[in-house]
Amino acid sequence: MRRTTVAALTLAATTALTLTGCDTVKETAGGIVSTATAAVASAAEEKMSEIKDGVNATGDVTAGATGTDGDRTVAEITATNPKDANADYTILVTFRDADGNFLDSVVLSIDGVAPGASKTGTARSTRTLSGEPKAEIGQALRH
Repeated sequence: MRRTTVAALTLAATTALTLTGCDTVKETAGGIVSTATAAVASAAEEKMSEIKDGVNATGDVTAGATGTDGDRTVAEITATNPKDANADYTILVTFRDADGNFLDSVVLSIDGVAPGASKTGTARSTRTLSGEPKAEIGQALRH
């Protein structure tokens, strides 16, 4: 998200705090978080659409359990190449809370997976996530 957008959203929240009561501020803050979350999801999906000549490979990819690295949520992602030639994978990893609500998504590349072999990469959230998020494969392309 551009700094200008973040600054504008912050100014809107601050103005709301000054002009209205706490309930309105909570609603405004919730709207800002929802807008930022939607922007992250949209950017990840746009990145996936940039892949040309990719084939659906969601069945080739698995997400491991989540953990933390500093203040970010991480998950080990494994791509297994069933084909006869080296393959690169571009993977949309979605983090969800215990209720299945969307928290974050990232695009991960795992390159040079040998035929019949597996290779791993680490998906790292773009922001701090609360609770115990779960990672899932939203989309995977082999190219």
